[in-house]
Amino acid sequence: MKTPKSVFHKVALTAALTLTPALAQAHPGHDHSSVAGGLLHPVLGMDHLLAMVAVGLWAAQLGGRARWIVPSTFVSVMALGGALGANGVAPPFVEQGILASVFILGLLIVMAARLPLAGSAAIVGAFALFHGAAHGAEMPATASGIGYGIGFMAATAALHLCGVLGGELLRTAAQKSWVRATGVAVITGGLVLALS
Repeated sequence: MKTPKSVFHKVALTAALTLTPALAQAHPGHDHSSVAGGLLHPVLGMDHLLAMVAVGLWAAQLGGRARWIVPSTFVSVMALGGALGANGVAPPFVEQGILASVFILGLLIVMAARLPLAGSAAIVGAFALFHGAAHGAEMPATASGIGYGIGFMAATAALHLCGVLGGELLRTAAQKSWVRATGVAVITGGLVLALS
């Protein structure tokens, strides 16, 4: 039987290896206009980072098929939002929608909200539209849309995976209250963003 400590080390190693390509490109003088730029965008924006990990944490908390359907829905709808944003079409109040996603996802985790799968997917899908629109609108003019999109989708999926694995680790260690505590951390991060 694997100990929680060994599982944590595997989660940390998976996260580090997944995000290493993005970090390796985080130097001046590199071309950040395509895949690397897409990889960096969700990782370097605290609002995106908090929301992406929170989606994974909530999916783990929901359990069952939600562990892959909820994050997959987010990535899929985010790709649509990215295409819209890159073409100058975005929902109103994108930044407010992104900040709301951080607060609401954190609250859902704190409350251990167990919504039907379709409702859970709809909530993260709505938030994903805002995140995708921001990614697409902020794509550099010299970027390949496909490469940039692949980059931000891959980074988002990796962050979701970190959230799911972290949530599973806490659940299997019989520390469900710790999962809820991560929701408090997400909300606190959202407050810091709102005040800055």
